[in-house]
Amino acid sequence: MSYPATDELSSVERAFMINATEIDILPGVWGDLDEPLRSGPASDLTSLLMPLVDRGWIEVCRVIPWTAPDGGAGFQPGPPIPMQDLPALLADAENWEYPQSGDWLGCLTLVLTEAGRGIPR
Repeated sequence: MSYPATDELSSVERAFMINATEIDILPGVWGDLDEPLRSGPASDLTSLLMPLVDRGWIEVCRVIPWTAPDGGAGFQPGPPIPMQDLPALLADAENWEYPQSGDWLGCLTLVLTEAGRGIPR
């Protein structure tokens, strides 16, 4: 299978790939988007993210707790969310907003798959 270089991806595809590289929570993608998507509804983004998931380049996970080797508390992506659950989760505008509590546990995050990491940068 051949993969495109990131300069062959659309700007929104690059934004999602950046977000997944950073393992940022889903709302972090807004800062990497160009207009008019940046100020548009989150529902417009679901149809743009799903092809990257379908290609096997990105997984959508929830943030779960993690304990560092030194015993410190942290966060990490949990297991991938099943494909059949993604449309409903991504249709929920709340998942595209930073949590008011500031607590990222349970938030959706994007993660590059092995195939996604293989795309030349």
